[in-house]
Amino acid sequence: MGLTSTTLLLFTSEIALAVMAATVWWWPALAKRHWRAVVGRIGLLLGSQLTLLAVIGLVANNYFSFYSSWNDLLGTGKDGPVSVQAAAVPAAPAGATAAPSPTATVEPEPADLPLLPAQELGKEPVDTTVGRDPKKVGEIRSVRIPGARTGLSTDGYVYLPPEYFQPGNEQRRFPAVIAMTGFPGDAKALITRFNYPGVALDEMRAGRMRPTVLILMRPSPAMPADPECENVPGGPQAETYFAKDVPRAIGATYRTASGPAAWGVMGNSTGGYCAAKLAMRHPEVFAGGVSISGYLKAAEDVTTGDLFKGSQQRRDEADLLWRLQHLPMPATAVMLSGAEKGDGDFRKDADAFTAAARPPLVTGVASVPEGGHNFQTWIKLLPSAFQFLSAHLKA
Repeated sequence: MGLTSTTLLLFTSEIALAVMAATVWWWPALAKRHWRAVVGRIGLLLGSQLTLLAVIGLVANNYFSFYSSWNDLLGTGKDGPVSVQAAAVPAAPAGATAAPSPTATVEPEPADLPLLPAQELGKEPVDTTVGRDPKKVGEIRSVRIPGARTGLSTDGYVYLPPEYFQPGNEQRRFPAVIAMTGFPGDAKALITRFNYPGVALDEMRAGRMRPTVLILMRPSPAMPADPECENVPGGPQAETYFAKDVPRAIGATYRTASGPAAWGVMGNSTGGYCAAKLAMRHPEVFAGGVSISGYLKAAEDVTTGDLFKGSQQRRDEADLLWRLQHLPMPATAVMLSGAEKGDGDFRKDADAFTAAARPPLVTGVASVPEGGHNFQTWIKLLPSAFQFLSAHLKA
């Protein structure tokens, strides 16, 4: 029986009910102070709780697609190759120009907007790079990034590549990529679980990725709420925070490049949805976005609250497929990546997204044959994500 099969769920539920019935039936007979009765009661309690937890675990796994199979759960399957394909997008007509994104913010920076002083970003390296030569492996710095426009802030990490410290590069400015976790997430997991810096370093050493600064963050600067990277009416302006505040704060402290082709954004799950949305809404900021096991429509649940305050237009504009079908194409690049089998509707969403795309939007798809909504799947897709973004970034 497959891990996500209805047969397994029903079978486990029947066992749980049987153990519960046995507990009720045998409890009076075991209500003695003899050691055998005590052991029997403990056994019945453990059995009923374990079977109930098994049912809950299967229901949760089927709903969230954490693991797609027994091999995925146990880590015993053979890793399939990552398939990367560029979507076939019709060529733009001769003389055509990119239509501006209707929601792109292109107003000039306020003259009184303060730059973030360097000392307000923590400069202490975390343990990952202590004792290592930054000219060879780069450096990870713990930061807190406040938003001058929005008043929001969140903790994160900045990875500076080896070239940042090498002689001759003192005036060089580097492209940058914002990388986000899922919600609620922990930015440190992008180092300890994903190993974003290590994977990026391997790609840069192999020449498949240009030297890039990474900003590692969670997707909500308004915890414990999940604003889905929206500017919520009367609430947190998360979209502005990531599209305006973060690039400005980081650029005021580190040598990151500016301009429409200098920044990219990527993430998994909620972070993946945010990455694709931010790239599409702000092509003047982000040259590209990569969604790893993300989705195409903003979540609405107890953690998000009412993001749109009853506005159907806002709800529609937060639907990435709707944007492609009803709004001008943004001049950016978006890659969707995930598992062909076992992680929701990835293939269906990817096909619909690429079919609706037109120039100047560039799309790509990366996938593994099978995998769940988990770190094992996402880690496999990191190299292709870095390569896609690097191909569209410039310093």
